[in-house]
Amino acid sequence: MTGAERKAVADAIGAAERRTSGEIRVHLEDHIDEEILEHAAFIFGELGMHRTRDRNGVLIYVCVADRKVAVIGDKGINDVVPAGFWNDVIARSVAHFAAGRPGQGLCDAVTMVGEKLVQFHPLKSDDRNELSNEVSIGGL
Repeated sequence: MTGAERKAVADAIGAAERRTSGEIRVHLEDHIDEEILEHAAFIFGELGMHRTRDRNGVLIYVCVADRKVAVIGDKGINDVVPAGFWNDVIARSVAHFAAGRPGQGLCDAVTMVGEKLVQFHPLKSDDRNELSNEVSIGGL
């Protein structure tokens, strides 16, 4: 992803979070040798996403070289989203990746997640941004 695409994703995260108490992170890595959900859960913890006030953080994890995506939601959001929702987010982003539009795929994924966060965790008057909006990168 280009710097401009990473900025667009960070901007999409900021726009989504202005309407919700939830937190969204996007993390990119080149290649992993373990199962993607297991590794994404590890990254979720490494990024401190389990420490949000309402336990409503969502990680969109992308293994770039393997073209795999995982979405991990903390208890506060995972318990209320419809069954299959995370798979819908993954399918939308992967379709964009296949068409050569990774930035658009991640922006769409962030928007989808943001809409669910707004629905179940609207912005609170005392809300603060608990986690960085920047795309984090490991092993690229």
